[in-house]
Amino acid sequence: MPHYYTNDNLYSGSEYKFNYTFKGKEFTFIASDAVFSKKRVDYGTNLLINSLEDLSNKKVLDLGTGVGVIGILVAKGYANTNVLMSDVNIHALELANKNIELNRVNNAKTIESSLYEAIEESFDVIISNPPIRAGKQIVHGVIKEGFSHLNKGGMVYVVIQKKQGAESLKKVMEKTFGNVSLVNKNNGYMIYKSVKEM
Repeated sequence: MPHYYTNDNLYSGSEYKFNYTFKGKEFTFIASDAVFSKKRVDYGTNLLINSLEDLSNKKVLDLGTGVGVIGILVAKGYANTNVLMSDVNIHALELANKNIELNRVNNAKTIESSLYEAIEESFDVIISNPPIRAGKQIVHGVIKEGFSHLNKGGMVYVVIQKKQGAESLKKVMEKTFGNVSLVNKNNGYMIYKSVKEM
């Protein structure tokens, strides 16, 4: 059976619609059985998106976008953002593109990429709810490889559960960036941020 963090475009199955309110605006998302959190915005993403600082005028990468929730909310929630939404899962990207159109987003686009493989540009902010089941190498790669894709002063935000490797990821962030801060925590979920200071 394919996993949501792999590249498999052979999926056909049920689609679902759910709504989510962010900054007083209601958004509609289409998801399916083949993607993460198919019937709602998951707890970690909800905490992450509501823990971000003002991202107006920022160039943003939503890494592992899934159906596009984070990227679309950032694109519509903050003024003058430019958002790139990446994922390895072609079916997820098809849904993300549907959701871009559905929510009338004109400042975001998608790209197929395993981690940063197909991404050549750099960003002011990288945001990720990493696919824990894909393994430590992928999750830690979000941070290790992300450093070179951030502009000076750029930030990376991640959400991770305490029981699923939060302390380990925190150490990787500290080692890679020389700093890490706990932005928010709730119900076992941790929101960490590192800044590229050099």
